[in-house]
Amino acid sequence: MQKTTLEQWAILEKVVDLGSFARAADALHRSQSSVSYNLSLLQERLGVTLLIPQGRRAVLTPAGELLLNRVRPLLNAFSHVEMRAANLQDGMRTRLKLVVDSIFPRGRLFAILRKFQQAYPRIQVQLTEVLESTQQDAEVFTEADILIVTRRQDINGRGEWLMNIDFVAVAHHEHPLFATPAPLTEEILSLYPLIRMADSRESAVTASDAWTFSTVDAAIEAVMSEVGYGWLPQAHIRSQLETGSLKVLPLSHGIRRATPLHLIVREELLSPDEAISYFLTLIKE
Repeated sequence: MQKTTLEQWAILEKVVDLGSFARAADALHRSQSSVSYNLSLLQERLGVTLLIPQGRRAVLTPAGELLLNRVRPLLNAFSHVEMRAANLQDGMRTRLKLVVDSIFPRGRLFAILRKFQQAYPRIQVQLTEVLESTQQDAEVFTEADILIVTRRQDINGRGEWLMNIDFVAVAHHEHPLFATPAPLTEEILSLYPLIRMADSRESAVTASDAWTFSTVDAAIEAVMSEVGYGWLPQAHIRSQLETGSLKVLPLSHGIRRATPLHLIVREELLSPDEAISYFLTLIKE
């Protein structure tokens, strides 16, 4: 049987945060005597002094600071449970399932998620990154609320073109290709491994001449390590291009390619709720 309650610890936290019994009482809609009684009971049951007066403020003792720091995660978790329960009672969305192709710019994605979290802190986002032609569990797509993917076929929902992702042919600046007279032809390229991602479009170099990687990051690292050359999403290698560690290949043609991304909203969401509508607005900005 516990000697103390979460309520008593929550009162202690409020007194410490606000600096006085009176302010804590106002914030908690309690009488000052109730706040004082609960804290006295807390300290009595623990046998430890938690608070001492310092001028007009009530401050933690070293023991009080140690114990409250241990309890704060429990208080936060309990508040989270209560907020989730309130959401369920109100019929408000508690989770957003998002599927995003990994070629979507990471910086833009996390900027969107940050703004959404600030506006809807009670909604948990479940993010799944995919590559177009890799094998994915069908439930990943059918259960998603919003998808940002390259293909629209075989995915139920209302879709629209969102943006093009630019790919550029690059290699490490010390790769032997840069010692070859330009422009580089397909015959010259065929002498070296093509680094491709699982969702890369077919090129003039056949698949048997290509080394396939299942993630964007792995493909970039392979090119950076001089394993081969490849068409990589420009937004993902911007810093490497700026520093010169990666250089654009002087091809005779086809230096740049574009892959379209589509925004798809699950078919069941015929009338998007407020949270979904806001998220879609952020994506389209």
